[in-house]
Amino acid sequence: MGESIASVRIPDSALTREATELVRDVASPLLFDHSRRVFLFGALRGREEGLRFDPELLYVGAMFHDLGLTERFRRTDQRFEIDGADEARRFLHAHGITGEPADRVWTAVALHTTPEIPLHMAPEVALVTRGVELDVLGIGYHAIADEQRAAVVAAHPRPDFKNRILAAFTDGIKDRPETTFGNVKADVLAHFSPGFVRGDFVEVIKNSDWPE
Repeated sequence: MGESIASVRIPDSALTREATELVRDVASPLLFDHSRRVFLFGALRGREEGLRFDPELLYVGAMFHDLGLTERFRRTDQRFEIDGADEARRFLHAHGITGEPADRVWTAVALHTTPEIPLHMAPEVALVTRGVELDVLGIGYHAIADEQRAAVVAAHPRPDFKNRILAAFTDGIKDRPETTFGNVKADVLAHFSPGFVRGDFVEVIKNSDWPE
């Protein structure tokens, strides 16, 4: 029988074992533990909301959602969320999972920092975002039981997590500041990257090539 944390069973298959090892190899312990918590919190929120979801797809989405912050998968020409989404889809294709299921995981990873929209999509998409929101922002903190939350954190601790995750965000996006235009990561660079100038949607419209 596979591992169980806070009454959530970790999917135990060749797919999920390989996903676990890949993330363990390329990500810091901070990001590895965070990604596991995202799966666990997402699954708990799904159970609380009565959603039916594919545990393996949710697991891959959760584990890959921050791969774009790692040195191995980090690019400088697109949003970090797309880095992880692209790698998740490649990983699933290599394991024979193609079409809509792979695209569903791509969407879950790509949209995990986009407020509200993922919550109206497929359960796996919504629950990656639910897990991220709970672990990073505290949204839904009281939607699960105290003992469940404690069990998740006991298995995957989060010492000084708020400061350390902000540092990881900064390090992962500082070389592509233009990719934060119109999204929440602009706030990170505004706080922690000296000289960063936030893009302005109104100015983009006013300064476009259109004469009026």
